[in-house]
Amino acid sequence: MTTTTSAAAAGTETLPEHVRVLVVGAGFAGLGMAIKLEEAGQADFLVVDKGDTVGGTWRDNTYPGAACDVPSQLYSFSFAPNPTWSRSFSPQPEIHAYLQDVAQRAGVLDRFRFGTTVQDAAWDTEDEVWTVVTSAGTVTADVLISGSGGLSEPKDPDIKGIDGFTGAIFHTARWDHDVDLTGKRVAVIGTGASAIQVIPEIAKTVAHLGVYQRTAPWVMPRHDRAYTGIERLGFRYLPGLQKIYRSAIYWGRETYVPGFTRVPKILSPAQTMALGNIRKGISDPELQEKVTPDFQIGCKRILISNTYYPALAQDNVEVITDGITEITPTGIVTRDARTNELRERDIDVLIVATGFFTTDQPIAHHIKGREGRTLGDVWAETGMTSYKGTTAAGFPNLFQIVGANTGLGHSSMVFMIESQIAYILSALQQMGERGIAAVEPTQAAQAAWNDDLQRRMKRTVWSTGGCASWYLDEHGRNTTLWPRTTFAFRGLLRSFDIEQYVVTTRSDAPTRTKEHVA
Repeated sequence: MTTTTSAAAAGTETLPEHVRVLVVGAGFAGLGMAIKLEEAGQADFLVVDKGDTVGGTWRDNTYPGAACDVPSQLYSFSFAPNPTWSRSFSPQPEIHAYLQDVAQRAGVLDRFRFGTTVQDAAWDTEDEVWTVVTSAGTVTADVLISGSGGLSEPKDPDIKGIDGFTGAIFHTARWDHDVDLTGKRVAVIGTGASAIQVIPEIAKTVAHLGVYQRTAPWVMPRHDRAYTGIERLGFRYLPGLQKIYRSAIYWGRETYVPGFTRVPKILSPAQTMALGNIRKGISDPELQEKVTPDFQIGCKRILISNTYYPALAQDNVEVITDGITEITPTGIVTRDARTNELRERDIDVLIVATGFFTTDQPIAHHIKGREGRTLGDVWAETGMTSYKGTTAAGFPNLFQIVGANTGLGHSSMVFMIESQIAYILSALQQMGERGIAAVEPTQAAQAAWNDDLQRRMKRTVWSTGGCASWYLDEHGRNTTLWPRTTFAFRGLLRSFDIEQYVVTTRSDAPTRTKEHVA
């Protein structure tokens, strides 16, 4: 890699002029990709990230109570088991520390540039490279890999007056640790995964907590426990023990798939358990009714907590289901659906727990393909679509990790990430062996892939369960989740199927020729 002296990156490092592979994002996806590129002998890569260290979502989400809802043994790289997990479900600091440790031990951090934001990426058809403009300078790359994922950009609510609120206001993913909530009147908008972790923690110290609930979630008991000393010794000195734990958890979770994707009635016992969780945590019948969902379990993300319902039952906590009409400089105004009466509640701090841009990934609006259109422009017409959740027609040499329809409702995204990494490595290997300059999926291959996905979606609980969720885009299509088993996904991405791609081959001639590889 040749290095420029004009573009300053994080610290004293500078950006190279050109790399074979540029990776965006330093979470599980970007770090895993970097490690596997290094192992494959493809060391000419660079990873850029807007943050100051590896970790992605697990670096950014530092709100009280932040933890994973996938068991620890499954929420780690298969090639880097962690014998030091303290609990069966890992808290955020441990996951972040794990990723930092893996990065250090892998010896790849010299090719990471932190504090570097991608501002624009455009495919150069003539030179067959990506020209990427960042906050630290410009770099060209033969291959661009986006590992930014769907949980990188918080989504703020569009509520009248919110910009005029004079108290402290922040999203759970951008928690302001300088704000002391002790004795304050606090409002939380949203009852999703982060909210149900935050609420029990802050309810301990605030004077009053208003929980603004639009849709009640299904919340299952959290079967979390601390690992015993004997277990932790076994994890450290008996590697096979962790493999047994991991395998048992993995296959146990795969048994949930038919309930989500084919026969939702299978989830009935889970719904009964979730109803029991409500009754166990809340004794007041009126509050029980407020927090009982009116849709089938699994239609929206199933949450897990043992402390959420008891927190809602505290005297200083109020669950508010009336719709928010506006936010004033000092409070929140709601409208009673039955009486049409308005009511304003004064607050000191406003916390928004309203999720992320999952069906419209922000980075897509900064990536321009062969025709000069951004990926976001294309998705605005078609919805978030791709081929195998990894490549996109019209965008040569662009690979996405955690792209369209790769999300899960039952298992670990790390498994999906590793599957995509293997597919990308296979592509890079074939490109090198065959002298290929660029690859992009054919329109026919991409259309067939997505037609099959949407056909399968019709019978899933996400489509039939009677809810409106963040899984669905503005067209009502589920472009977020994978409607099959994770091992089916891995099998489909085991090797790069170049016959489904249009390729541009390199030649000794001044011009390059396009051909479809059969």
